[in-house]
Amino acid sequence: MVWLGVIVEVGWVSGLKYADSFLTWSLTIVAIYLSMHALLVATRSLPVGTTYAVFTGMGTAGTVITEAVVFGEPLQGIKILLISILLIGVIGLKMVSNQKSVEGEKG
Repeated sequence: MVWLGVIVEVGWVSGLKYADSFLTWSLTIVAIYLSMHALLVATRSLPVGTTYAVFTGMGTAGTVITEAVVFGEPLQGIKILLISILLIGVIGLKMVSNQKSVEGEKG
């Protein structure tokens, strides 16, 4: 469910600057609701901190990449480096969270 929320989030954030009518703003509001709802559903079965970190980290990375690929925004080396650091942090947090939950089940 986190991934669905991330995909919807990337869509509405990337399209936000193009919302200029009642219809596009309405679709943006619906997409915001859907992405937040997916996040809330995911937190029912996953740790909140890890879920939120993955959601925001992947959403940020996905938005920057989508902006570069779809809308031709310049993708500088520093952006790639910073996205890589962000993703390493998210993956590391996920790995640490998995280890703690497994250790908690044993003990």
